[in-house]
Amino acid sequence: MSPEIENNTAGSKIVLVTGGSRGLGRSMALALAAAGKDVVVTYQSNRDAAQEVVAEIEAAGRRAVGLQLDTGDVASFDAFVAGLRKALQETFSAERLYALVNNAGMGYSASVAETTEDGFDSLMRVHLKGVFFLTQKLLPVLQDGGRIVNVSSGLARFSLPGYSAYAMMKGAIEVFSRYLAKELGPRGIAVNTVAPGAIETDFGGGHVRDNADLNAYVASVTALGRAGLPEDIGPMVAALLGDANRWVTGQRIEVSGGMYV
Repeated sequence: MSPEIENNTAGSKIVLVTGGSRGLGRSMALALAAAGKDVVVTYQSNRDAAQEVVAEIEAAGRRAVGLQLDTGDVASFDAFVAGLRKALQETFSAERLYALVNNAGMGYSASVAETTEDGFDSLMRVHLKGVFFLTQKLLPVLQDGGRIVNVSSGLARFSLPGYSAYAMMKGAIEVFSRYLAKELGPRGIAVNTVAPGAIETDFGGGHVRDNADLNAYVASVTALGRAGLPEDIGPMVAALLGDANRWVTGQRIEVSGGMYV
C-alpha cells in the first residue's frame, strides 16, 4: 500500500520519472507524490499500468500525467519534449520541471564470452546513450535550482558473473552524474546517483523476487538480512529530492541494505 499522499497542490514541484509505470519507478512516483510533488511518469508500452499510477496519485489529491517514451530511441526525444511541454501547460499550468529521475531500464544477463553485440547495443541505447541525450534535451525544461537523479546499480560497485555489460553502463552513468553536477552547478541544479541493490521486482525476469534460492542468497550477503523491495527505494529518492537534501550533489548513494559490505 502506498503512503498517504498530501492533498495540497498549491506551489507544487513537478518531477519526471522515466519508467514510472512499474517496479522502482512506480514506487518513486508514489513516494514523490506522498512528499507533495506532482509527477510525470513515462512508460514504454504499458499505458494501462501508467494510468493506474496516475489514477492512484490523482485519487489522493496530487496531479499526474503519463506519457509514452522509448528511452532507447533518441530520434523520438524531440517529439517527447514537445509533448511534455504541452502536458506541463495543460495538466500543471507550468513551464518547467523541478526534477528529472532517469530510472527507465532493461535487464540483460550473459557472461562476457556469451554477450552478443545486439544485447550490448540494446543496453547502451537505453542505459547510456538514452540517458545522456534525454537529459540533454530536457535541460531547457528543468528549472534552475532543480534536481537530477540518475539510477545506477550496486553492480557498479561489486561484481557478479553475467552482468558485465549492464554494470559497465551503470558505471558510466555514475561518471555522467558527476560531470552533470559540475556543469549544472552554476544553475543551482543538484545531481546525484542512486544505486539500488538486488530488489524484488519483475526487472530482468523477476529472478530476485521469484527464485527462492537466489532470494535467499541475496539475503545471506546483505547486512540487513533480506532482498530489497521497491518501497525501500522510492522513499529514499523522494527524500533526496526534498529541501533537506539541497546541499547534496555529485554523490553516489547506494540503497542496498548493505549488500556485500
